[in-house]
Amino acid sequence: MAKNGYRASQADQSAWDRGRRPKIGKLAQNRALARIVADKLQRQWSPEQVAGWLKRTYPDDTSRQVSPETIYRSLFIQARGALKKELVEHLRRTRVMRRSRHHTQKTDQHGRITDTVSISERPASG
Repeated sequence: MAKNGYRASQADQSAWDRGRRPKIGKLAQNRALARIVADKLQRQWSPEQVAGWLKRTYPDDTSRQVSPETIYRSLFIQARGALKKELVEHLRRTRVMRRSRHHTQKTDQHGRITDTVSISERPASG
């Protein structure tokens, strides 16, 4: 085998390294991109509009593209420290915390019938 050939142990270690969590967000790593996003949010752009504009403006540069979800996460999860909390005020939604759209499906009440009456308590049909 060649000197610089495939090494399973090295490939395994690099896969583990890439999968390590938590990861630093793209906006926390790329301050220039974070400034662009912050500027657009201050101009009342939605995260979807910002992401679309970035994709059209920099079609061949993925380092200058970001998903709307990444913008939302960097706003609502302050531990990442990518975007300032004041930018949340510029969003169209006024909710303080963001929940996933599947959140309601995870609650105990999802799919349950409320205010049920036992069959033995119902009047007889006649």
